[in-house]
Amino acid sequence: MLSLAKIKGLRPLIFSVHFAVLLGLLVFTCIPLTITSSLPIQIWTKQLALYTALVSIFYLNLRVLIPKLLYNNRGGIFALLVFLICITAPLLNHQADKLIDLPGLLRRFAPRHPPMEGQYTPVGDLSIMIMTMIVIGIAIIISVTRKVQADLLKEKALENDRIAGELAVLRSQINPHFFFNVLHTIYGLTEIDAERARQAIYTLSHMMRYVLYDTPQQSTTLEKELQLIDSYRQLMQLRLPEHVRVVFNRPEAPINTPLAPMLLLPFVENAFKHGISTLRPSHIYISAQLCQGLLRFEVRNTLFTEPAKETDEGSGIGLANTRRRLELIYPGKYKLNVKEDRELQEFRIELQISLT
Repeated sequence: MLSLAKIKGLRPLIFSVHFAVLLGLLVFTCIPLTITSSLPIQIWTKQLALYTALVSIFYLNLRVLIPKLLYNNRGGIFALLVFLICITAPLLNHQADKLIDLPGLLRRFAPRHPPMEGQYTPVGDLSIMIMTMIVIGIAIIISVTRKVQADLLKEKALENDRIAGELAVLRSQINPHFFFNVLHTIYGLTEIDAERARQAIYTLSHMMRYVLYDTPQQSTTLEKELQLIDSYRQLMQLRLPEHVRVVFNRPEAPINTPLAPMLLLPFVENAFKHGISTLRPSHIYISAQLCQGLLRFEVRNTLFTEPAKETDEGSGIGLANTRRRLELIYPGKYKLNVKEDRELQEFRIELQISLT
Protein backbone atom coordinates (compact mmCIF):
# COMPACT_ATOMS: atom_id res chain seq x y z
CA MET A 1 0.00 0.00 0.00
CA LEU A 2 1.16 3.51 -0.80
CA SER A 3 2.33 5.61 2.11
CA LEU A 4 0.31 8.62 3.23
CA ALA A 5 3.06 10.97 2.04
CA LYS A 6 3.01 9.47 -1.46
CA ILE A 7 -0.78 9.67 -1.64
CA LYS A 8 -0.78 13.34 -0.64
CA GLY A 9 2.09 13.91 -3.06
CA LEU A 10 -0.37 13.38 -5.93
CA ARG A 11 -2.04 16.72 -5.20
CA PRO A 12 0.76 18.94 -6.61
CA LEU A 13 0.89 16.71 -9.70
CA ILE A 14 -2.85 17.07 -10.27
CA PHE A 15 -2.61 20.84 -9.84
CA SER A 16 0.28 21.01 -12.32
CA VAL A 17 -1.66 19.05 -14.95
CA HIS A 18 -4.70 21.23 -14.31
CA PHE A 19 -2.67 24.39 -14.86
CA ALA A 20 -1.00 22.93 -17.95
CA VAL A 21 -4.40 22.22 -19.52
CA LEU A 22 -5.60 25.81 -19.08
CA LEU A 23 -2.30 27.18 -20.38
CA GLY A 24 -2.27 24.77 -23.31
CA LEU A 25 -5.79 25.75 -24.34
CA LEU A 26 -4.81 29.40 -24.18
CA VAL A 27 -1.80 28.79 -26.42
CA PHE A 28 -3.90 26.72 -28.85
CA THR A 29 -6.52 29.42 -29.26
CA CYS A 30 -3.97 32.25 -29.45
CA ILE A 31 -1.82 30.71 -32.22
CA PRO A 32 -4.03 32.16 -34.99
CA LEU A 33 -3.69 35.59 -33.39
CA THR A 34 0.07 35.54 -33.99
CA ILE A 35 -0.39 35.73 -37.78
CA THR A 36 -0.49 39.51 -37.62
CA SER A 37 -1.01 42.20 -35.02
CA SER A 38 -3.72 43.93 -37.07
CA LEU A 39 -6.43 41.28 -36.82
CA PRO A 40 -9.94 42.69 -36.36
CA ILE A 41 -11.87 42.45 -33.13
CA GLN A 42 -14.16 39.77 -34.60
CA ILE A 43 -11.32 37.25 -34.76
CA TRP A 44 -10.14 38.10 -31.24
CA THR A 45 -13.69 37.68 -29.95
CA LYS A 46 -14.14 34.39 -31.79
CA GLN A 47 -10.90 32.93 -30.40
CA LEU A 48 -11.82 34.07 -26.89
CA ALA A 49 -15.18 32.33 -27.29
CA LEU A 50 -13.38 29.20 -28.49
CA TYR A 51 -11.11 29.25 -25.43
CA THR A 52 -14.12 29.73 -23.15
CA ALA A 53 -15.95 26.84 -24.85
CA LEU A 54 -13.01 24.44 -24.48
CA VAL A 55 -12.52 25.39 -20.82
CA SER A 56 -16.27 24.91 -20.25
CA ILE A 57 -16.11 21.45 -21.86
CA PHE A 58 -13.17 20.60 -19.61
CA TYR A 59 -14.95 21.60 -16.39
CA LEU A 60 -18.31 20.19 -17.51
CA ASN A 61 -16.71 16.77 -17.78
CA LEU A 62 -14.47 17.16 -14.72
CA ARG A 63 -17.15 18.42 -12.31
CA VAL A 64 -20.43 17.03 -13.67
CA LEU A 65 -20.43 14.32 -16.33
CA ILE A 66 -17.61 12.13 -15.02
CA PRO A 67 -18.68 12.11 -11.31
CA LYS A 68 -22.41 11.84 -12.07
CA LEU A 69 -22.30 9.34 -14.92
CA LEU A 70 -18.97 7.54 -15.23
CA TYR A 71 -18.73 6.76 -11.48
CA ASN A 72 -22.37 5.69 -11.22
CA ASN A 73 -22.37 2.83 -13.73
CA ARG A 74 -23.78 5.03 -16.51
CA GLY A 75 -20.82 4.80 -18.83
CA GLY A 76 -23.00 4.35 -21.93
CA ILE A 77 -24.74 7.68 -21.42
CA PHE A 78 -21.40 9.33 -20.69
CA ALA A 79 -19.86 7.95 -23.90
CA LEU A 80 -22.87 9.16 -25.91
CA LEU A 81 -22.62 12.68 -24.48
CA VAL A 82 -18.88 12.79 -25.15
CA PHE A 83 -19.53 11.74 -28.76
CA LEU A 84 -22.15 14.48 -29.16
CA ILE A 85 -19.81 17.09 -27.67
CA CYS A 86 -16.97 16.07 -30.00
CA ILE A 87 -19.30 16.35 -33.02
CA THR A 88 -21.05 19.54 -31.93
CA ALA A 89 -17.90 21.52 -31.04
CA PRO A 90 -16.43 21.64 -34.58
CA LEU A 91 -19.89 22.30 -36.08
CA LEU A 92 -20.38 25.31 -33.81
CA ASN A 93 -16.86 26.48 -34.60
CA HIS A 94 -17.64 26.20 -38.32
CA GLN A 95 -20.83 28.24 -37.89
CA ALA A 96 -18.91 30.89 -35.94
CA ASP A 97 -16.33 31.11 -38.75
CA LYS A 98 -19.11 31.60 -41.29
CA LEU A 99 -20.84 34.14 -39.08
CA ILE A 100 -17.83 36.44 -38.94
CA ASP A 101 -16.65 35.46 -42.47
CA LEU A 102 -13.31 34.31 -41.12
CA PRO A 103 -11.82 33.36 -44.54
CA GLY A 104 -12.63 36.81 -45.90
CA LEU A 105 -11.19 38.55 -42.82
CA LEU A 106 -7.96 36.56 -43.09
CA ARG A 107 -7.58 37.36 -46.81
CA ARG A 108 -8.09 41.01 -46.01
CA PHE A 109 -6.01 41.44 -42.84
CA ALA A 110 -3.50 38.61 -43.27
CA PRO A 111 -2.73 38.48 -46.99
CA ARG A 112 0.52 36.60 -46.35
CA HIS A 113 -1.45 33.69 -44.82
CA PRO A 114 -4.64 33.43 -46.86
CA PRO A 115 -6.80 30.33 -46.28
CA MET A 116 -6.81 27.80 -49.09
CA GLU A 117 -10.18 27.44 -50.73
CA GLY A 118 -11.93 24.23 -49.73
CA GLN A 119 -9.29 23.24 -47.19
CA TYR A 120 -9.43 25.77 -44.40
CA THR A 121 -12.71 24.74 -42.83
CA PRO A 122 -12.16 20.93 -42.76
CA VAL A 123 -8.69 21.28 -41.27
CA GLY A 124 -9.94 23.79 -38.68
CA ASP A 125 -12.89 21.58 -37.76
CA LEU A 126 -10.65 18.53 -37.38
CA SER A 127 -8.27 20.40 -35.07
CA ILE A 128 -11.20 21.52 -32.90
CA MET A 129 -12.50 17.94 -32.70
CA ILE A 130 -9.08 16.59 -31.74
CA MET A 131 -8.58 19.31 -29.14
CA THR A 132 -12.04 18.59 -27.68
CA MET A 133 -11.19 14.89 -27.37
CA ILE A 134 -7.85 15.74 -25.72
CA VAL A 135 -9.55 18.09 -23.25
CA ILE A 136 -12.12 15.44 -22.29
CA GLY A 137 -9.41 12.79 -22.02
CA ILE A 138 -7.33 14.94 -19.67
CA ALA A 139 -10.45 15.68 -17.60
CA ILE A 140 -11.02 11.93 -17.24
CA ILE A 141 -7.40 11.36 -16.19
CA ILE A 142 -7.51 14.15 -13.58
CA SER A 143 -10.87 13.02 -12.22
CA VAL A 144 -9.84 9.36 -11.99
CA THR A 145 -6.57 10.34 -10.30
CA ARG A 146 -8.47 12.44 -7.76
CA LYS A 147 -10.88 9.60 -7.08
CA VAL A 148 -8.05 7.10 -6.63
CA GLN A 149 -6.34 9.54 -4.26
CA ALA A 150 -9.54 10.05 -2.25
CA ASP A 151 -10.16 6.29 -2.09
CA LEU A 152 -6.59 5.66 -0.94
CA LEU A 153 -6.84 8.35 1.74
CA LYS A 154 -10.14 6.90 2.93
CA GLU A 155 -8.68 3.40 2.97
CA LYS A 156 -5.64 4.69 4.85
CA ALA A 157 -7.86 6.45 7.40
CA LEU A 158 -9.91 3.29 7.93
CA GLU A 159 -6.71 1.27 8.31
CA ASN A 160 -5.37 3.77 10.86
CA ASP A 161 -8.64 3.60 12.79
CA ARG A 162 -8.51 -0.19 12.76
CA ILE A 163 -4.90 -0.20 13.94
CA ALA A 164 -5.68 2.35 16.66
CA GLY A 165 -8.57 0.22 17.87
CA GLU A 166 -6.50 -2.95 17.86
CA LEU A 167 -3.65 -1.22 19.70
CA ALA A 168 -6.10 0.04 22.31
CA VAL A 169 -7.28 -3.52 22.88
CA LEU A 170 -3.71 -4.77 23.11
CA ARG A 171 -2.78 -2.05 25.63
CA SER A 172 -5.87 -2.86 27.68
CA GLN A 173 -4.62 -6.45 27.88
CA ILE A 174 -1.12 -5.39 28.95
CA ASN A 175 -2.05 -3.09 31.84
CA PRO A 176 -4.12 -5.56 33.93
CA HIS A 177 -1.41 -8.19 33.43
CA PHE A 178 1.24 -5.71 34.57
CA PHE A 179 -0.68 -4.70 37.71
CA PHE A 180 -1.43 -8.33 38.51
CA ASN A 181 2.26 -9.19 38.61
CA VAL A 182 3.23 -6.16 40.70
CA LEU A 183 0.39 -6.50 43.20
CA HIS A 184 1.14 -10.20 43.57
CA THR A 185 4.70 -9.31 44.52
CA ILE A 186 3.63 -6.65 47.04
CA TYR A 187 1.13 -9.06 48.57
CA GLY A 188 3.94 -11.53 49.18
CA LEU A 189 6.04 -8.80 50.84
CA THR A 190 3.34 -7.87 53.34
CA GLU A 191 3.81 -11.25 55.02
CA ILE A 192 7.62 -10.96 55.09
CA ASP A 193 8.68 -7.34 55.50
CA ALA A 194 6.11 -4.57 56.02
CA GLU A 195 8.67 -1.77 55.56
CA ARG A 196 9.78 -3.08 52.19
CA ALA A 197 6.12 -3.51 51.26
CA ARG A 198 5.53 0.20 51.96
CA GLN A 199 8.50 1.11 49.77
CA ALA A 200 7.13 -1.13 47.07
CA ILE A 201 3.75 0.59 47.21
CA TYR A 202 5.49 3.98 46.86
CA THR A 203 7.38 2.75 43.81
CA LEU A 204 4.19 1.29 42.41
CA SER A 205 2.44 4.67 42.70
CA HIS A 206 5.03 6.23 40.37
CA MET A 207 4.69 3.34 37.96
CA MET A 208 0.90 3.66 37.99
CA ARG A 209 1.18 7.34 37.10
CA TYR A 210 3.19 6.40 34.04
CA VAL A 211 0.92 3.52 33.06
CA LEU A 212 -2.28 5.54 33.48
CA TYR A 213 -1.17 8.82 31.88
CA ASP A 214 1.61 7.93 29.41
CA THR A 215 0.55 4.60 27.97
CA PRO A 216 -2.72 5.91 26.44
CA GLN A 217 -0.56 8.19 24.28
CA GLN A 218 0.79 6.98 20.97
CA SER A 219 4.36 7.74 21.96
CA THR A 220 6.51 8.18 25.05
CA THR A 221 10.31 8.27 25.41
CA LEU A 222 12.85 5.49 25.64
CA GLU A 223 14.06 7.00 28.92
CA LYS A 224 10.64 6.61 30.55
CA GLU A 225 10.37 3.04 29.30
CA LEU A 226 13.75 2.16 30.78
CA GLN A 227 12.81 3.81 34.08
CA LEU A 228 9.64 1.73 34.14
CA ILE A 229 11.65 -1.44 33.55
CA ASP A 230 14.09 -0.50 36.30
CA SER A 231 11.26 0.15 38.77
CA TYR A 232 9.62 -3.14 37.83
CA ARG A 233 12.95 -4.94 38.29
CA GLN A 234 13.38 -3.43 41.76
CA LEU A 235 9.89 -4.49 42.80
CA MET A 236 10.34 -8.03 41.54
CA GLN A 237 13.69 -8.37 43.28
CA LEU A 238 12.23 -7.47 46.68
CA ARG A 239 11.04 -11.03 47.25
CA LEU A 240 13.60 -12.96 45.23
CA PRO A 241 16.10 -15.25 46.99
CA GLU A 242 19.82 -14.51 46.82
CA HIS A 243 20.58 -17.21 44.26
CA VAL A 244 18.54 -15.29 41.64
CA ARG A 245 20.82 -12.83 39.85
CA VAL A 246 19.31 -9.89 37.94
CA VAL A 247 21.43 -7.53 35.81
CA PHE A 248 20.15 -4.45 33.98
CA ASN A 249 22.54 -2.63 31.62
CA ARG A 250 21.33 0.61 30.11
CA PRO A 251 22.82 3.92 28.92
CA GLU A 252 23.65 6.30 31.74
CA ALA A 253 22.60 9.44 29.87
CA PRO A 254 18.85 10.08 29.48
CA ILE A 255 17.50 9.08 26.07
CA ASN A 256 14.49 11.07 24.89
CA THR A 257 14.01 9.20 21.63
CA PRO A 258 10.28 8.57 20.99
CA LEU A 259 9.07 5.02 21.55
CA ALA A 260 5.69 3.31 21.78
CA PRO A 261 4.71 2.92 25.46
CA MET A 262 4.78 -0.43 27.28
CA LEU A 263 6.59 -2.05 24.36
CA LEU A 264 9.64 -3.45 26.17
CA LEU A 265 8.24 -4.34 29.58
CA PRO A 266 6.36 -7.50 28.47
CA PHE A 267 9.70 -9.14 27.58
CA VAL A 268 10.98 -8.40 31.08
CA GLU A 269 7.74 -9.67 32.64
CA ASN A 270 8.11 -12.87 30.66
CA ALA A 271 11.64 -13.34 32.02
CA PHE A 272 10.55 -12.88 35.64
CA LYS A 273 7.63 -15.22 35.13
CA HIS A 274 9.45 -18.10 33.44
CA GLY A 275 13.15 -17.53 34.08
CA ILE A 276 13.52 -17.68 37.86
CA SER A 277 12.99 -20.32 40.51
CA THR A 278 13.01 -20.43 44.29
CA LEU A 279 14.66 -23.84 44.14
CA ARG A 280 17.51 -23.44 41.67
CA PRO A 281 20.10 -20.82 40.73
CA SER A 282 18.76 -18.62 37.96
CA HIS A 283 19.50 -15.34 36.28
CA ILE A 284 17.95 -12.54 34.25
CA TYR A 285 20.04 -10.26 32.04
CA ILE A 286 18.49 -7.11 30.53
CA SER A 287 20.33 -4.83 28.12
CA ALA A 288 19.26 -1.72 26.21
CA GLN A 289 21.48 0.23 23.80
CA LEU A 290 20.72 2.96 21.27
CA CYS A 291 23.19 3.60 18.44
CA GLN A 292 22.44 5.90 15.49
CA GLY A 293 18.69 5.51 15.90
CA LEU A 294 18.81 1.71 16.23
CA LEU A 295 17.54 0.33 19.53
CA ARG A 296 19.01 -3.01 20.60
CA PHE A 297 17.09 -4.61 23.45
CA GLU A 298 18.02 -8.00 24.85
CA VAL A 299 16.56 -10.13 27.62
CA ARG A 300 18.12 -13.43 28.69
CA ASN A 301 16.91 -15.72 31.44
CA THR A 302 17.48 -19.23 32.72
CA LEU A 303 15.81 -21.96 30.70
CA PHE A 304 14.53 -24.82 32.84
CA THR A 305 14.45 -28.21 31.16
CA GLU A 306 11.91 -29.53 33.64
CA PRO A 307 9.23 -27.87 35.75
CA ALA A 308 10.42 -25.83 38.70
CA LYS A 309 8.54 -23.86 41.29
CA GLU A 310 8.11 -20.36 39.94
CA THR A 311 7.78 -17.20 41.96
CA ASP A 312 4.87 -16.02 39.86
CA GLU A 313 1.81 -18.09 39.11
CA GLY A 314 -1.00 -17.66 36.68
CA SER A 315 -1.09 -17.33 32.94
CA GLY A 316 0.04 -14.23 31.10
CA ILE A 317 -0.78 -12.84 27.70
CA GLY A 318 2.51 -14.12 26.28
CA LEU A 319 4.67 -12.60 23.59
CA ALA A 320 2.03 -12.71 20.85
CA ASN A 321 0.56 -9.41 22.04
CA THR A 322 3.89 -7.59 21.78
CA ARG A 323 4.65 -9.16 18.40
CA ARG A 324 1.37 -7.82 17.07
CA ARG A 325 2.04 -4.34 18.43
CA LEU A 326 5.44 -4.34 16.76
CA GLU A 327 3.84 -5.30 13.45
CA LEU A 328 1.30 -2.49 13.74
CA ILE A 329 3.57 0.29 15.03
CA TYR A 330 6.92 -0.52 13.41
CA PRO A 331 6.15 -2.48 10.21
CA GLY A 332 9.38 -3.31 8.42
CA LYS A 333 11.45 -1.48 11.04
CA TYR A 334 12.04 -4.19 13.61
CA LYS A 335 13.63 -7.60 14.04
CA LEU A 336 12.58 -9.92 16.85
CA ASN A 337 14.47 -13.13 17.53
CA VAL A 338 13.35 -15.58 20.20
CA LYS A 339 15.80 -18.40 20.90
CA GLU A 340 16.12 -21.33 23.28
CA ASP A 341 19.70 -22.43 23.92
CA ARG A 342 19.45 -25.88 25.50
CA GLU A 343 23.20 -26.17 25.81
CA LEU A 344 23.55 -22.97 27.83
CA GLN A 345 20.11 -23.48 29.41
CA GLU A 346 19.12 -19.97 28.46
CA PHE A 347 16.08 -18.34 26.88
CA ARG A 348 16.97 -15.27 24.82
CA ILE A 349 14.96 -12.46 23.26
CA GLU A 350 16.70 -10.02 20.92
CA LEU A 351 14.84 -7.00 19.59
CA GLN A 352 16.07 -4.36 17.16
CA ILE A 353 13.94 -1.33 16.25
CA SER A 354 14.83 1.50 13.90
CA LEU A 355 13.57 4.64 15.67
CA THR A 356 14.62 7.10 12.96
